[in-house]
Amino acid sequence: MSQTRRLAAILAADVAGYSRLMGADEEGTLERLKALRRELVDPKIAEHHGRIVETTGDGVLVEFASAVDAVRCAVEMQRGMAERPDSASTLNTINVPTLIITGDKDKMTGVAEAEIMKQNIAGSQMRVIAKAGHYSPWEQPEEVGKLLRQFLDSNPTI
Repeated sequence: MSQTRRLAAILAADVAGYSRLMGADEEGTLERLKALRRELVDPKIAEHHGRIVETTGDGVLVEFASAVDAVRCAVEMQRGMAERPDSASTLNTINVPTLIITGDKDKMTGVAEAEIMKQNIAGSQMRVIAKAGHYSPWEQPEEVGKLLRQFLDSNPTI
């Protein structure tokens, strides 16, 4: 039996902070994600001869015959994202009690980004957890639980 093998380069991409975005504005996030796919991601994949193998809620797995095409596609998608307008202004539409939790070692969202969210969400609270990165509920579960209990106790309408 003859077995055919082929070499492929795989690009995996997803949206940073997708769960947070969905929690804040599910409909708006889905619309922005559809627009991002339509206007940037899918055209770049096609331009660089990629084939979408799998999609998830916020992610895409793409196969390329060439590693050079895969890297060029990834770089151009990142550049395209950097050139898109900042959507932080949509945060001011959130009108529910909001607790923003970030870790002091979070390199993905970080304290500065969390502070921007706090400034743009009226009445929000922000807490920074020591010795935690982006996954503070796993890294400091007791502290996160304590903060959530305090927040919920102080907001009985939730």
